[in-house]
Amino acid sequence: MNQDTRSLLELRKFVAPEFIFGLGARKLVGRYAKNCGARKVLLVTDKFLREHTHWIQEMRQILTSAGLESVLFDQITPNPRSEEAMEGARLFHQEHCNTIVAIGGGSVMDCAKGIGIVSSNGGHVLDFEGVDRILRPMPPLLCLPTTSGTASEVSQFAIIMAEKRRTKIAIVSKAVVPDAALIDPELTVTMPPELTACTGLDALTHAIEAYVSNASSPVTDLHALEAIRLIGLSLHTAWAEPNNLVARSQMLLASLEAGLAFSNAILGAVHAMAHSLGGFLDLPHGECNSILLAPVIRSNMKVCPERYQQIALALQLPVADLSPQESGHLLCNYLEDLRRQLGVSRTLGDLGVQKEHLPLLAEHASNDACLATNPRDLTVEELEAIYEQAL
Repeated sequence: MNQDTRSLLELRKFVAPEFIFGLGARKLVGRYAKNCGARKVLLVTDKFLREHTHWIQEMRQILTSAGLESVLFDQITPNPRSEEAMEGARLFHQEHCNTIVAIGGGSVMDCAKGIGIVSSNGGHVLDFEGVDRILRPMPPLLCLPTTSGTASEVSQFAIIMAEKRRTKIAIVSKAVVPDAALIDPELTVTMPPELTACTGLDALTHAIEAYVSNASSPVTDLHALEAIRLIGLSLHTAWAEPNNLVARSQMLLASLEAGLAFSNAILGAVHAMAHSLGGFLDLPHGECNSILLAPVIRSNMKVCPERYQQIALALQLPVADLSPQESGHLLCNYLEDLRRQLGVSRTLGDLGVQKEHLPLLAEHASNDACLATNPRDLTVEELEAIYEQAL
């Protein structure tokens, strides 16, 4: 039985929050917070958004107009640290908050999830590493994404840095799915080009890995392929024309579709390896994904070449007359060219990875939850070889 037949017949569940998509969605934050029973909101964001945009001031004004108090927590860095989540949870309790609103990129939303986990379950956020380890529901959580990449606003993932281990851990649970996502394309126009590129390539990786996942289903396939199609049409324009709201909307929709796909089909070796790499050297997640994507595809292609051919078709590559294997090679060349066109041209060696780092990186990747749904089993030695290809 091939993968497509198996995914059609096997039981699958699909988890998604309520989401509102479109211009002005952010302005509903007060109404949705009140619907969740909010009295006092912990508003979670980062310093860049607070200092360089007007979004945070606007959020606080909307919450105040709805009769809600808010407390700001902006002590979050890219690749959010476990101690940042713990500090946020301390502030949540200290200020007697009962609802969390997160406005930012994936780091902000994942940290907000960590804050929510600890606020209701106690302990340390790293205690919840793995799948379905959260016993008590989080406080109500509303997410407003300002990037088009991670889709944490609709996913059952939270990725947190384990500082002492120098790796990222994945918390996977329906408990971390937000209560609602307010997805407003206007919030993404403040992304600089390099962030647009990295987050867009992250969304593309989500969609590709979800489509070839051994836990894919007909429903996740629909979302994954549509995300791939939209990214192929709009990423370059969103990068080159940051105020183009049509391209921004298409990329945000693509990120959403990719999130619905990977939250349910999970991911694969690219993310397992990127979590290890990003945690070890504190690197941008989307850039790590983009560097590793083609080498992982070359490794996986032998078990599901037809799936990679469908991905190439969704990107409108000229593969109709090619074999699945030939299509896969053309896809890899396209992906490597795309990231370079977007200015994401560094290798792992350029990022500071050395050959002596590879055994530890591969060991950490082998323990990542995302590896379980890669379309083929990979040994530690095979993971190390893929890293080496990307040096």
